[in-house]
Amino acid sequence: MKLSTDQLLEFHDQGYITLPGVIPPIMVRDALQSINHDLGTVGMPTERLNEFRAQSYCRDIQSAPALAGLMSETPVRPLVESLVGEGRVKPYGSAQIALRFPGPLAGNRRPPSGHLDGLGSGANGTAVGTYTRTFTALAVCLLCDLPEDYMGNFTVWPESHRTYEAYFREVGHEVLAKGQPRIDLPHGPKQITGKAGDVVIAHHLLEHTAAPNLSPYIRYAAIFRINAIDVGEVGTDAYTDIWREWHGVRDALASRKPAAT
Repeated sequence: MKLSTDQLLEFHDQGYITLPGVIPPIMVRDALQSINHDLGTVGMPTERLNEFRAQSYCRDIQSAPALAGLMSETPVRPLVESLVGEGRVKPYGSAQIALRFPGPLAGNRRPPSGHLDGLGSGANGTAVGTYTRTFTALAVCLLCDLPEDYMGNFTVWPESHRTYEAYFREVGHEVLAKGQPRIDLPHGPKQITGKAGDVVIAHHLLEHTAAPNLSPYIRYAAIFRINAIDVGEVGTDAYTDIWREWHGVRDALASRKPAAT
């Protein structure tokens, strides 16, 4: 399974793409059963809840076949290779198990506030005042239906990746050591709705977050941070040259016809 040229160009313009029905239902079921079994047997120590939220729940099963297989045994990997280039994705077998639990009954329907990954908060395993750029793309696998907003939806700021590129070219990416920049973005937050089995692929420089969960249901997702083979070589240069690792996108962009004048 590969992305079309139109889909590659959509990803270039928006910084993300939603792909329906990528994960077979039986694999969604097995992933959910593994997660819920772990929650019911291992549990969640209260003192580690911030760590789990920032990094991953159910740490012991992140590499279990039912979770790792969501990437290795489905079209997720070839779809990402459509963007990055065939054979240019490093092997990856560990999922972030990303759960968002229902908020209180009188929950606040506030607009989501986004972030870039890799900025040190302490809870996410990176020291405050530091930042890292260690992956190329996010692949967010929905493991439950999200028919409407404010269900803990994966949320994106469309086109923000290109805005950040221009910003870092002007001021330098070192500003990230001070924390999340708050700059004017071309669009407000878009909460992704969809069904279990859908996958969202997002550029590493796209602002994103999880929306508040005002529903009575747990939001289940598995997130993979995917590396191009040259992610280490490119390093922080990807903040100011955001398509350096994305050979499929670059090829599609080269084929785009100029607008009529």
